[in-house]
Formats: sequence, C-alpha cells, structure tokens
Amino acid sequence: MTHISHPTRPQIAVIEPNVLAAIGLKNLLQEVIPFMEVNIFNSFAEFEPDKADRFVHYFAHVSIVLTNREFFTAHRHKTIVLTNSIEASTSLGKFFSLCTHVSEKEFIKSLLVLEQSAHAHGRNLPSVSWEKTNRCLSEREVEVMAQIVKGYLNKEIADHLNISITTVITHRKNLMEKLHVKSISALTIYAVMNGYVDINTI
Repeated sequence: MTHISHPTRPQIAVIEPNVLAAIGLKNLLQEVIPFMEVNIFNSFAEFEPDKADRFVHYFAHVSIVLTNREFFTAHRHKTIVLTNSIEASTSLGKFFSLCTHVSEKEFIKSLLVLEQSAHAHGRNLPSVSWEKTNRCLSEREVEVMAQIVKGYLNKEIADHLNISITTVITHRKNLMEKLHVKSISALTIYAVMNGYVDINTI
C-alpha cells in the first residue's frame, strides 16, 4: 500500500491486517480528527518500525501488538490496541485499548473517554481534540448542538427548546458550516472536547 505523507500534518498509523476494517477506521478517524493524516499498514513489517517515530499514534490490532509486544511496550504512550471485545480490552494491562465491534457512536464515546482518562492520569495521548475555537457560536446554537450530540431528533429538539423544526434545521446547518464538520460524530468530538457537553450525558 502506498503512503503519501503531508509534511505539515500530524500522522497516525493504523496497523490492521483486515483491509476493510483498516479503511473503515481510517475514514472514521479522518472525519472526526480532521487535522490528522491517517496511514494504513496491513502488517508490522509494512509499518516499518524503524521509522515509527514519525507517527504520534499507533492504532494497532491486538494480534499485531501481542506478536510484537516488545516494540509496542516501549511505545506504550503512543499505542492504542484495537480489540474485538471489551473482555479482551481489560486483559491488556497497561495498554490503552478500544473495542471496534461497537456502533460508531459508542466508538467515538470510547475514544473521548480514552483521551480524558489519559489526561487525568498524566499520560501523553496525542490530542484528538480541536483547539479552542472562536467561531462565535450563538447561545442557541450551543443549546441545539448539545441536543444533537445527545441523540435527540429535530422534533424533540424543537419541543425541548420551544422553537420550530425549521429553526432547528437552520441551526444544524449553521453549526456544520461554522465548525467545518460533516457528521454527528465530528460534532460530538468538538462539543465534548470544547466543554459544551459532558461525555457522561451522551
């Protein structure tokens, strides 16, 4: 697989033998972490461990981590292990891990919990957040954003905020345009990482 690096963007490595899973994770990560460049590797050898320092993060399948445990243990602060079950995640000791057999919403929530847990324990997970932005969201846009992120439908948001459905749709459109996001997942990342929504409420 050919990798073309953009010299000014932080890079993430996805090391996953399942091609479709790797492509899906790459697309998801690029959507929710737009300032990162994601590179796919289908084996540890292809990953070229001697050049691994150029990556700020390794999302690696559990089988690859276990087979090359010495390398990943030495780079534990950069490694996120991709597992197929929550049970497997709990058996990986000091590694950060993510279960991939969940919905997109659950995966995004797990990614945010992981980042916040690392920060709380003084461990340096490369940031998955946007920097604080001055995009001038209105108070009403913030209220609508919080409702969207919590999973409410347009009619429910309109009822909760006592506004029309048309107004809700207009606010949704404005939010996406102002924040340059294209999905609810990306909006969720932004809202949580900028303190607009408590992760425990989504």
